[in-house]
Amino acid sequence: MKPTYLSEEAISTFIASAFAEDIGPGDYSSLSSIPENKTGQAKLLIKGDGILAGVEMAEKIFKTFDPDLEVELLINDGDHVKFGDVGLIVRGSSISILSSERLVLNCMQRMSGIATLTHRLTEKILHTKARLMDTRKTTPNFRLMEKWAVLIGGGVNHRYALYDMVMLKDNHVDFAGGIRQAITSCKAYLEANNLDLKIEIETRNLDEVKEVLTVGGVDQIMLDNMDYATMREAVSLIGDRYKTEASGGITEETLVDVADCGVDYISMGALTHSVKSLDISLKAF
Repeated sequence: MKPTYLSEEAISTFIASAFAEDIGPGDYSSLSSIPENKTGQAKLLIKGDGILAGVEMAEKIFKTFDPDLEVELLINDGDHVKFGDVGLIVRGSSISILSSERLVLNCMQRMSGIATLTHRLTEKILHTKARLMDTRKTTPNFRLMEKWAVLIGGGVNHRYALYDMVMLKDNHVDFAGGIRQAITSCKAYLEANNLDLKIEIETRNLDEVKEVLTVGGVDQIMLDNMDYATMREAVSLIGDRYKTEASGGITEETLVDVADCGVDYISMGALTHSVKSLDISLKAF
């Protein structure tokens, strides 16, 4: 089952907005140079090694722009690809193919880059119980695609936005006047507004972990920027009472050591904010 953020309405809204940005009143390059009734075909050419993502999205983009386009999918989302592979073939109006080409490539190149990185990092921690998780450090108006790509790569989505989960971070705690005040106020607000949301709270040291355990009332505890020894002790203190998430400056080089500390989740903003796109092109033939 797909997550709720991948609704047909959300996808359609994104595509419409992206076409409005890219095409506006018209693709005058294609309209001015190609006969209106000209037809052709093009192949999606993979020019790097990785995990392909965005195939399903590409079909939706082509079909949204021109329902008469025929899209033959040759490789599925999540499949390994190598240089020279052909991901799909699109046939129909030459103008329609060219007008929708860039949006398809922009989505697939970035999504495939994210899926490739997520898959590579996930493979490194398979010997542990930890699951790799994304963050809200996404490209504005492109979050849907980026979080979808993390899923395709084998990762886990954290909250989608500010409205579907409560995360009491260090600044919330400090502005609220402390951990007890932040949790108490949060629970009262959720009850008063009839909101059924999970609560995660960030901790920076063992004293804060102990205070959260005393206060209770949360679902997950974030262990932020802790050294390995402190993180292992925190995990031991928490036990099975709450899920744990390691966060803060985690890199590919430190990932395995963090996972070995026994946390349930490891969140990495780099999955979406520092990824290299996979090289993909669309070529007529």
